[in-house]
Amino acid sequence: MLPALELPALAAIGLAALGTYGLRLGGLLLASRLPRTGRFRRGLDALPGALLFALVVPSIAAEGPWGMVATGLTALVVLRTRNTLAAMAVGVAVVWAARGAGL
Repeated sequence: MLPALELPALAAIGLAALGTYGLRLGGLLLASRLPRTGRFRRGLDALPGALLFALVVPSIAAEGPWGMVATGLTALVVLRTRNTLAAMAVGVAVVWAARGAGL
């Protein structure tokens, strides 16, 4: 049988959902007002890459040298094969093997 959800948990889930959809709606409403050319537009175009970089770099650094090796091999595989899934599998395998070996 499933455990009963408590009111604070339901409230947190509801507030998170409202916040998420509020941000999406705000983005849709503001998109028509943003400049479509110029420096601001170039900055917005670069933003997804910068966010991904900001999310990934701490994980790479936390793994130490083996994180760097995994990152390099992942980049090499994706550049050579254009297969993102294979590249991710190589990176995960390197980190998994390094952790398993206690390195």
